[in-house]
Amino acid sequence: MVEVEIYTQPWCAYCARAVSLLTSKGVAFREIEAPRGTPQREEAMRRSGRGTVPQIFIGGAFIGGCDELLALERAGKLDALLAA
Repeated sequence: MVEVEIYTQPWCAYCARAVSLLTSKGVAFREIEAPRGTPQREEAMRRSGRGTVPQIFIGGAFIGGCDELLALERAGKLDALLAA
């Protein structure tokens, strides 16, 4: 299965929703806590070009945040990405 990474921060509803969707699909993923002002957040920003969380990478490719993840799921495209 493809590697999935998600940068999150505590008390982020969008992060929780994205993690919940991935968990419900039985996907193994690496959650990286990245609160503001941490090196992990800087890394997320460098990799994605965005300053918000969650930031989700599938197979090393940046797919976006929670909205993009949910859009892929609604379009029926997420499972194919996760199986690649």
